[in-house]
This record gives sequence, structure tokens and C-alpha cells, in this order.
Amino acid sequence: MQLPIIGITTYAEKATWGGWTEPAAFAPLAYVRAVDDAGGRPLLVPPNDQAIEETLDALHGLIFSGGGDLDPSTYGADPHPETGEVNPERDHAELALLEAALVRDMPVLAVCRGSQVLNVARGGDLVQHLPEVVGDEKHKELPGEFAEHDVAIAPETKLGGLIGGHAPVKSHHHQGFGRLGEGLREAARADDGTIEALEDPSRRFALGVLWHPEAGEDLRLFEALVREAQDYRAAR
Repeated sequence: MQLPIIGITTYAEKATWGGWTEPAAFAPLAYVRAVDDAGGRPLLVPPNDQAIEETLDALHGLIFSGGGDLDPSTYGADPHPETGEVNPERDHAELALLEAALVRDMPVLAVCRGSQVLNVARGGDLVQHLPEVVGDEKHKELPGEFAEHDVAIAPETKLGGLIGGHAPVKSHHHQGFGRLGEGLREAARADDGTIEALEDPSRRFALGVLWHPEAGEDLRLFEALVREAQDYRAAR
């Protein structure tokens, strides 16, 4: 059986290797290994708002990876002082890619920033600095390190059917979901009330989590994505 091709969106910024510092398109290897281990074939997808349909023709599923803050103008807001440096090229390309993937009902797993892209693509908005709302920084305690906490998962959701009612997760985000986008429902919350996951129940598989499943050892979300991608490929 041929493996389903799973696209992984990439960063697009300066990187350093072998004495060179150059603009680069890259993704953490953890995403690649998670797709490999789940039985898919990973393919990196750099941000480009051209040839969207041709890109999707080559894929059977998509992971929208983590990264920096979205430009608040994408959801009609002014920037908060704590909103980080934005990358409009990546924002616009990923919003266009996600919207086109949803039209095709292609399986989508959206991680951290990617889940925020999903919400904004459906007309939702974001809380730009969660510590002002929840009173602490437990979702992003230290730069370069994942914070660990639990989430409670709504049992009637697709997410609940995949990983159960509770899960320990690894997070690194200072922003969260505000108004949920059209057709989306919450699927998990942290104990401080922060919505940690959302999904579109009308789609084959459109699931966003604010945590980083690629950083842990539980592959169930990636395995589910690969299964759905295999079914999508067969139906196409």
C-alpha cells in the first residue's frame, strides 16, 4: 500500500547552519518523525499563496505547524504590546492553503499557531496575551521549553473519541482562542478555562490543538490523521 502524503507547513525566516545565515523554509524534525512513525510520508510545504490547488493535488492530508504570532490584522484587531514579530507572507499563504483544503474536505491537523490559523480562517479571532486573562504564564513558562499541564476533553467530540477525557500536554503559547470561527466547536479546556482545542464536526477531519503533540510520545492524533488521509486518498 502506498503511503499517504502529509504536507507540513514550514517556517520562513532566517536560519543558521554550517557557517551560513540565510532565509530558509524549515520545520522541526519532530513533525516529520511523527508522520513517519504514524505511517505517512511527510512533505514540507513552504508558504506560498500561488499554485494552491496544485499543491493540494499532491497531498492527502495537512499539518499546520506551530510558529510565531499571527498578524492581528488578519482578524481585524490592532496589535497588543506583547504580540511578537509577525510574518504576513506566512499568514496569508497558510490562510489561503487552509481555506482551500477545507473546501476539499482534506484531513487537517492544526498545531498551536496552526490551530489559530484554523480559527481565523473560519472568521474567529484570538486573545493576544493570555496571561492578562488567566493571571499567569503556565502555557508558556520559559523560552525554548514546553510547559506541561492537563486538558479536559469534551467526550462527544472527535478529539475525545481519539484520546479520551483527559490528557497531559506540552504547550508553548501566550495567545489563545477568542471568538470561535464559523462551524467550529471547542473540544478541550485547560483547568484555567482556556480553550485548548477546537474542531469542525462537519468535516472529515479538521482538528486544532493549542498544544504540541509532536513533542510527546502519544502518536494517536498523527495516526488518526494518516488514517483519514488514506481514506481521503481512496475516495479521491
